[in-house]
Amino acid sequence: MAKFWFISAPLFGHLDWGGFLKTAQALQHSGHEVLWLSEGGIGNAVSAAGVPFRAIRRTGWLWPPPPAPDLSSIPPAEAVMLRYRRALDTWMSEDLVGEAIACLVELAEAIGKPDVMVTDPFLTAAAATAEVLNVPLAVCGWPAQRELNDDFLFPVQKTLGNESRTRLNRLFERFGLEGRYFSSGPTPSIISPHLHVSYFNALWYQADAGNILPQTLFVGGTASAARDAAPGWLSDIPADAPLAVVTLGSVFTGDLGFFSWAAQAAARTGYVPVVVIGRNPIAAEKKAELKAALPPNTRLLNWIPFEHVLPRTRLMIHHGGMGTTHAAVVHGIPQMAVPHAADQRGNARRIAQAKVGLNLTAHEVRHGALLEGAKALTQDARVQATARELAADFAALGGAERAAEAIADLA
Repeated sequence: MAKFWFISAPLFGHLDWGGFLKTAQALQHSGHEVLWLSEGGIGNAVSAAGVPFRAIRRTGWLWPPPPAPDLSSIPPAEAVMLRYRRALDTWMSEDLVGEAIACLVELAEAIGKPDVMVTDPFLTAAAATAEVLNVPLAVCGWPAQRELNDDFLFPVQKTLGNESRTRLNRLFERFGLEGRYFSSGPTPSIISPHLHVSYFNALWYQADAGNILPQTLFVGGTASAARDAAPGWLSDIPADAPLAVVTLGSVFTGDLGFFSWAAQAAARTGYVPVVVIGRNPIAAEKKAELKAALPPNTRLLNWIPFEHVLPRTRLMIHHGGMGTTHAAVVHGIPQMAVPHAADQRGNARRIAQAKVGLNLTAHEVRHGALLEGAKALTQDARVQATARELAADFAALGGAERAAEAIADLA
């Protein structure tokens, strides 16, 4: 029996990535010792899934984030820079990452180091700690990719890439690291030479095939079956009423205009809007303003059980987060993505390339594209058929069980 540490940011979305928590469950079911490490806020969710959880002081993730700036009245280029910088500060604030590395090293000294560390794709401290402890690292949720040449980067990417490299170099110097588990190009990222698990398929990354490194394993995934009763609010909606889920995940929840525009577009196309604003607190007055701007039949919620809601969902409008995108794919749901930062732009682009939905910009949203897109996806039988076919392809790859087998091999 081998010992595995799973480490995630303290966000419910970071338990997902298409199958991260499911992979820990599969390893545990096969007889291995699994321990999930994060800050305490997600402990109940991990424990409820049957995976042992231990709270640590810091993961290196900035949470909750500072209040979101109002991006509606500033130039688009400036808004993009603010979004990117906000994302960088969230996953690579030096003081927080340094404290998290110290926490993880202390834990290893107290209970013994693991045979393998398994991390979400954006947890800088986990990758650094794996080098400190000299143990193999597996990355779940993101393929290993060659870095783009400087010539292919936007100015904002170059600027923040240089800043992230500077921050990383200071951390390497502080802890005596070589950066074994980080890329060395102009936009630093976590990369393991051992294994990257993607819960998508190779076709999803077809346009990037030349950049995918061989340590990537595509395992797809399947929709989870509901094991409990549906929530009351869902049961109260007539069974033949199609739903449209609107969400921005757990980080970019301050964009209240998006929620109202998307809900209005969904309602005008014949859907019951289900607006999911996440667990990030929103001021009471702002929430009241949002509620007043939503169509009368909208359900406004902090969280929804995908296994109950998505089988009844016919459209998803979201930010392009990895877990949300994956959930739509495995349920065969057409989707519209409006990316805000980080990996969301690639996910949104691949949604369009796979012909299962649309990739929209914030500018297009402000000019009515959500309504036009909702009508187009509703009327296009080809998109709906392609979404179902892609779901079947994902299901054939083995999902979390195949991922668990590959991670076990590292031990």
